[in-house]
Amino acid sequence: MGGTFDPIHYAHLLCADEARTQFGLDEVLFIPAGDPWQKGQVTSAEDRYMMVVLATSSNPHFSVSRIEMDRPGPTYTLDTLRDIGASVGRDTQLFFIAGADTVAEMLTWKEPESLFERATFIAADRPGSTGKGPADSLSASKVKRMDMPQLAISSTDIRHRVSKGRSIRYMVPPTVAAYISDRGLYAPEGT
Repeated sequence: MGGTFDPIHYAHLLCADEARTQFGLDEVLFIPAGDPWQKGQVTSAEDRYMMVVLATSSNPHFSVSRIEMDRPGPTYTLDTLRDIGASVGRDTQLFFIAGADTVAEMLTWKEPESLFERATFIAADRPGSTGKGPADSLSASKVKRMDMPQLAISSTDIRHRVSKGRSIRYMVPPTVAAYISDRGLYAPEGT
């Protein structure tokens, strides 16, 4: 499950657990983006990585990878899938979990046709997202849709709430909330 995770929240965790259950996955590997090429300014990769580690540590089916953080330059999903595929071997089937809105934009990614040779994509519906886009033309064997309980939680809203001094309780695990507070992440300038 790749993403910026700026910050990780309960909807991310629910999505990962639902994908694991619905698709019979052995493990969900969270991969925080190192230098996401389609995003603007993001919180440091180290802070985002630590929040993911804190959020996932209690689930034995979750692990976290530094693969994108340790690779120099912009982060491309294709490079990550190549590296992971090479490390696990051809007998392991890879799935890539993302929001349906993200999957809908996949044809704008680096070498999109190669992505589907390396993994099956799981598209999780998000509140307010139609999930419609270029990826809808792909066959069902390449993109699997996943139903999940809808939580209207977004990283953007969490960052906004913190910047306004509002509570993020029940939106992120307590360990992540404490990390955000301790590190002063998302706080308004000058505080």
